Amino acid sequence: MKKNLLSVAIAASFMVPALPAFAQEDATMVEEVIVTGSRIQRADLESALPLQVMSAEDIAATGVTSAPELMSKLTSMQGMTVSADSVGGSGGGWQTANLRDLGASYTLVLLNGRRLAASSSGSIVDLSHIPLAAIERVEILTDGASAVYGSDAIAGVVNFILKKEVDATSINVRYDKPEASGGGDIASIDLTTGFGDLDEDGFTVIASLSHREQSELAAKDREFGRSGIIEITNPATGNTGLFFNGSTNSIPGNAYVYYTQAYRDANPDAGRSESFNPYKEANGVCAADNAPSGNLCAFDYTSTLFILPELETDSLFLSGKYRITDNLEGFSELVYSQRSMTTKIAPYPTGQVPLPMDSDLVMDYVLPYASVDAADIERVTGTWRGLAAGNRTEELTSEAVHFVTGAKGSFGDINYEVAAFHSSTNQEQNYPTGHLLTKEFGELVSSGELNIFEPIDNLPENTAELLAPTIYNGNYSTTETATTGFDLSFDMPLFSMTGGEAQLAAGMDYRNNSYVDEISAANRDALILFRQAGNTYDLERSSYGAFAEALFPVLDNLDFTASVRYDAIGGVDSVVDGSDLGTVNDTESDVTYKLSSRWTVNDALSVRASYGTGFKAPSMVNLARPLVNFGVTSGSYDCPFPAGDARRDLCVAAEGFQAQVLAGGNSELTPETSTQYSIGFVLDTDGGYTTTVDYWNISMEDQVDSLTEAQIFANWQQYPDLFVPVTNTSTGLNELGIVQAVVNIGESEVSGIDYRFEKTTELSFGEMAFSFGGTYMIENDNSLYGSSMGRFGADDSVTFRNMIRAGVTLSHGNFIHNLGMNYRSGYLDQANEIGLINADGTYVMETVYDADGVGSEQIVYEDVQLSIPSYMTVDFNSQVFLMEDQLSLKLGINNLMDVQPPRTLRTSGAGHQVGFDPRYSDGYGRTVFLNAGYTF
Repeated sequence: MKKNLLSVAIAASFMVPALPAFAQEDATMVEEVIVTGSRIQRADLESALPLQVMSAEDIAATGVTSAPELMSKLTSMQGMTVSADSVGGSGGGWQTANLRDLGASYTLVLLNGRRLAASSSGSIVDLSHIPLAAIERVEILTDGASAVYGSDAIAGVVNFILKKEVDATSINVRYDKPEASGGGDIASIDLTTGFGDLDEDGFTVIASLSHREQSELAAKDREFGRSGIIEITNPATGNTGLFFNGSTNSIPGNAYVYYTQAYRDANPDAGRSESFNPYKEANGVCAADNAPSGNLCAFDYTSTLFILPELETDSLFLSGKYRITDNLEGFSELVYSQRSMTTKIAPYPTGQVPLPMDSDLVMDYVLPYASVDAADIERVTGTWRGLAAGNRTEELTSEAVHFVTGAKGSFGDINYEVAAFHSSTNQEQNYPTGHLLTKEFGELVSSGELNIFEPIDNLPENTAELLAPTIYNGNYSTTETATTGFDLSFDMPLFSMTGGEAQLAAGMDYRNNSYVDEISAANRDALILFRQAGNTYDLERSSYGAFAEALFPVLDNLDFTASVRYDAIGGVDSVVDGSDLGTVNDTESDVTYKLSSRWTVNDALSVRASYGTGFKAPSMVNLARPLVNFGVTSGSYDCPFPAGDARRDLCVAAEGFQAQVLAGGNSELTPETSTQYSIGFVLDTDGGYTTTVDYWNISMEDQVDSLTEAQIFANWQQYPDLFVPVTNTSTGLNELGIVQAVVNIGESEVSGIDYRFEKTTELSFGEMAFSFGGTYMIENDNSLYGSSMGRFGADDSVTFRNMIRAGVTLSHGNFIHNLGMNYRSGYLDQANEIGLINADGTYVMETVYDADGVGSEQIVYEDVQLSIPSYMTVDFNSQVFLMEDQLSLKLGINNLMDVQPPRTLRTSGAGHQVGFDPRYSDGYGRTVFLNAGYTF
């Protein structure tokens, strides 16, 4: 099957006009350079490996404002963490690269060929710290490169190469404004300057400053995201119903009545408790912005959140090169960046808060609707939504520093380079407002001053003032990561061959990595409502590696490259809450290799192929993190345990509740290993067409991951040890929690075809360049999750079969016009259910009888699974150069056709947004931008 698909793709490449996504090679370069994926200096960027190169001009043509946006334009990238993932999700403020949809941790991100400090304890780099204005080009190696760079490069490498020399000062100012009302505006300004010439002055200096800010966007300002209550027509049956993803932490609140042990002994079938919504019992319906969920009411929390966060980034780039001797030059570079992201999600869900049995709340709102007498009630609790306390606001601030200093030179025919580096990130998680304190809120509710069973409109005007002393304001946790080390390398000719000089490159590197997670007193003492106490932990390990690479030009038109690398990853030294736990795992080592070849068949056609191995060491967190609270499940679940199972008493409700989540490390993890290969060709025809096609395949073993919450609940009999009691700090009672521990899950295989076509045509009045490129995914199978190809999978994400980008650039006189198209294929949505409704909007009801023949009216539900259509957006920008090219003005429109996100009914993945998926579609809508640049 794979061979047939490859044949079809190759045949198709000859029938479609050749239009690549981005420039493949830069034929004008004559200075020898180090190409990403190799340590041997070359005269151009062409190699036996599939390498995509984006110049500064290519980047400008896309109309993006940041490095994360730039990565989203690459068809080889899927499943990146975007800013919207941090809105109630696990994004952590990061924005990442993800080649082949293997996961961000398998894509190695480099800055000028060197590693950056990760935003976690592994290898994931937050791209928002990369200064776009300082980028000279980006090289994307879409093939494994562990044999050159070591661990983490299984899927490939993204190398951001910053500017080397600048002889002028330029200022750029830009403003983006979505056409639809609300927020989402983006403003940026950058300044780049430089002076000195290495050849003439003996030195050169570059400085670049950048500032970018994005305003938040409320869900209520976009039709596709303003509500979690969605009317939908089931495509399978034609019936109309309501899809709803809400929370039983509602306003007005729900009541939970717990029976005494004596009553339970006398009535063994009664269960542990009963629950209901007092407002619904009194009025027959749930209050506004709520929907029924069994006997309870669930709140439409989607209506209150912000689907895009507020984001602000400041960056500084300094670079200097200086001549020491005729054959030796020194260099230093510094990148400093600050990023602040502020997310706002639904007001605080209180969980179950104890209510005094003799309080007016219990007497007036609970006992009249309870099915048992007061004497049979042990305790009463209530869940509520802190709407009057405002949105839960989280501020994620991050500071990154990357410093490199070294020297490079030559000694005879030997070129060498040595450098020392330090890279670090410091991220704070702060809660400015909206998070309720356990003791203070409990006392307020017990006092009777706050009625949690009344709608928000019925609460007194001073409710916000009453709540103010119960709201936490301050730091919650601080994470620090650092990488310090040195590297040295050299390359030299070996001997003459028919095709030229054989060459050798070799070297070694050493890195010390640290990860510190510190928590505030509020975190350590579990002061915030229903939050568990956290831990402070300090992790550290060292690693070193050595490599060798040789190029053999066997013939004028045939060369082979072989590389091999040895890596040793030390054990993790762990300190938890001040206690030294020693080294928790053994040192792991591995040898990886890579073989590649390029055959130039004739002036028009060249064929290339590669085969290699890779590995990835488990991150320090995955190995050594203590069992810590990780919030609550993103989805709502029914209690999985049958009647009579003691664990059923841990469920806070029979239906639709969120469980506590615990996460921890596993010191028994082993490194992940891979084999990958690629084969492709480049065809340059006399008509100026260039066609590139590459087939690639990656197989992995011992992959590290954890079960999703949905898998744990669906397979509760298979994973009984993953369900644990967790103490609710508000009630003091044990509630159901799940453990998402990391394990070596097994195997995965990913394969596909990358293709690019390009043609440049000279016109009577200018030049026109066409481009067309994409990735066709053939396979993406995982032994834990199965396949997410063309469907919303068990891993809560989608792998798209087709990703395509096309573009046209027209240059004439002082003008440049760019038109770009971005396409991703459709997929099968997550399966869910809808409550059927009548023509008047009321629910369709049916009578359901229990074992005793007692009937009750219940909503009729129906399973639904949507087919999400393909999604395509078009961007356009036009630029003019004035005043002898000193002044440039650019006007652009992103999402020119104002394509809205397709409707999806997913309930997990990508944070709290409902009704659309912010990872796969544009939440801004049609956006106009203006950029002005001045150079002097």
